[in-house]
Amino acid sequence: MARRILVLSLLAITCANLALAFEPSPLQDFCVADPSGSVRVNGFACMDPKLAQASHFSFSGLHVAGNTENPLGSRVTPVTVAQIPGLNTLGVSLARIDYAPWGVVPPHVHPRATEILTVIEGSLEVGFVTSNPENRLITKVLQKGDVFVFPIGLVHFQRNVGHGNAFSISALSSQNPGVITIANAVFGSNPAIAADILAKAFQVDKSVVDQLQTKF
Repeated sequence: MARRILVLSLLAITCANLALAFEPSPLQDFCVADPSGSVRVNGFACMDPKLAQASHFSFSGLHVAGNTENPLGSRVTPVTVAQIPGLNTLGVSLARIDYAPWGVVPPHVHPRATEILTVIEGSLEVGFVTSNPENRLITKVLQKGDVFVFPIGLVHFQRNVGHGNAFSISALSSQNPGVITIANAVFGSNPAIAADILAKAFQVDKSVVDQLQTKF
């Protein structure tokens, strides 16, 4: 009986550690990021807490619409640890996304965060694709006030399907969620992925790959 309790206890501890594997709970009130610090850690080193100011925990301007005059017709305004140093170690961040009519946030992934999106204005078509081998598209048209979740690491997208401008607010489960835009990563890597590899992967002629690579 005692051995069984010990095994269950160890299993519980292991599961708890796995649950905290991404961004563990902080061991102090806060850890304001010190980008100039010479110490290299998973995140940023902490500045002296006695030097912390309100400006380290605030950001202004999220009410201002982003400029969507670009080929995608969208603009992301991030609020991560890069904008608010006080987010360091806290495992949360925000983003405002603005969309011109029919503007898109192209297929992308956040390697370190789940995203929960709320539509503030407009109508958005959103969706994500499940992992191999199913690759099932889960999609929905959202209206003002609707909420949608993009699970961590899955390819997802947004598109404005209304006749006017739209914007949404996203919360992400990391101070530094990261973003990998699929087209940019595949066709715009530096150095470039060999065109014959991409031609075989996408089952297209190499000339198609060459043309796509010139766009990224």
